[in-house]
Amino acid sequence: MTTTTATTTLNLTVNGEARRVPAPATVADLLDALGIDRRKVAVERNLEIVPRSAYETTALAEGDRIEIVHFIGGGDVTPAEAAEDTWQVAGRTFRSRLIVGTGRYKDLAETAAAIEASGAEIVTVAVRRVNLADSSAPMLQDFVPPSRYTYLPNTAGCHTAEEAVRTLRLAREAGGWDLVKLEVLGPPPTLYPDMQETHRALDALVREGFKVMVYCVDDPVAAKRLEEQGAVAIMPLGAPIGSGLGIQNRVTIRLIVEQAKVPVLVDAGVGTASDAAIAMELGCDAVLMNSAIAHARDPVRMARAMKAAVEAGRLAYLAGRMPRKLYADPSSPLGGLI
Repeated sequence: MTTTTATTTLNLTVNGEARRVPAPATVADLLDALGIDRRKVAVERNLEIVPRSAYETTALAEGDRIEIVHFIGGGDVTPAEAAEDTWQVAGRTFRSRLIVGTGRYKDLAETAAAIEASGAEIVTVAVRRVNLADSSAPMLQDFVPPSRYTYLPNTAGCHTAEEAVRTLRLAREAGGWDLVKLEVLGPPPTLYPDMQETHRALDALVREGFKVMVYCVDDPVAAKRLEEQGAVAIMPLGAPIGSGLGIQNRVTIRLIVEQAKVPVLVDAGVGTASDAAIAMELGCDAVLMNSAIAHARDPVRMARAMKAAVEAGRLAYLAGRMPRKLYADPSSPLGGLI
C-alpha cells in the first residue's frame, strides 16, 4: 500500500502574476524560489514594505499580493579648481554638476559607458517590478554600481501623491537612500508637473524623513513654496519632458535662482550642449538630463559634450559675462589710428 502526502500550496499574486508556492513559505523562500538576489530588491506585501531583516520571518498567506521591485535605468577643470567649485545638497558635496538618467539606452552596457563619459556622480533611477520570467537578467546595479555613484530614486511615471510616496518608500527599502527626486506628472501629452499632487506628496515625504529634490513648473512663486515646505532642491523644467526644446523661460529660471536658498537644477527639456551651458550661465547649481544623451545618435559622445558644456557654462557664470549694449563698442582702441 502506497501512502501519498498532499502538498499544500499558497496562491499568491507576485508582480501582477498569479503564482503558486509550497506552504508554509516566507518572503525569503519566495525570493529563493524565484532566483532573486534579496540584496538587490525591495519587497512589498499587501501594500506594506517588508524590511530586509524580516524576510526570513515574514510568513506568506493565501491571497497575498507581493511586489518585488528593483532599480532600472542619471575644457577639463584642474583638480584644484574642481575641489574649490563644489555644490551641496542635503549636506552632501559633489564636484560634477551634471546629473544623468539611466533610462532609454539600448542596453545597460551603453548606459554605463555614457554615464562614465559624462563624469556624473549622481544618477537618477526608476523603481520597477523585477522580471520574474528571467530573474537572472542583469540589473542596473551590475553596470552602474551604487558604491561608485549616488543613486537618486525618482517617481517617474507617477500621477498621484499616493503613487509617488509608495514608490519612494520602496526605493528606500531597496537601497537605504533617503535623498530622492519627486515628480508627479499631469496627463499626456504634456506630462506637465501636477503641482497640487506634488505639494501633497512633498508634505508626506518630509514628515517621513526623506530629503526631497522636487521637479516643478518654472514658476518662482511655486518654487519658493516648495522650498518653504522642506524641499532640499528645486528642479524647474526647462521645457516639457523629453521635448529637447531647451530652456524656454530664462527669465523665470533666473528669478528662481536669485530667490532660492537651496540648490536649483534645470530638469527636463535639455536637447543639446548649448542648452546645458545656458542653464549653468543662468546660475543653476546643476543640470539633470536623460533623453538628450540617450536619444543622441552617439550617446557616449553626447555625454562628453554635455560634460564640457556644463563645465563651460559654470566657468562663464563665475567669470561674469560682459554687459549687454544696444550699440557697437569696438574692442580695439581708436587712439593712434593710422
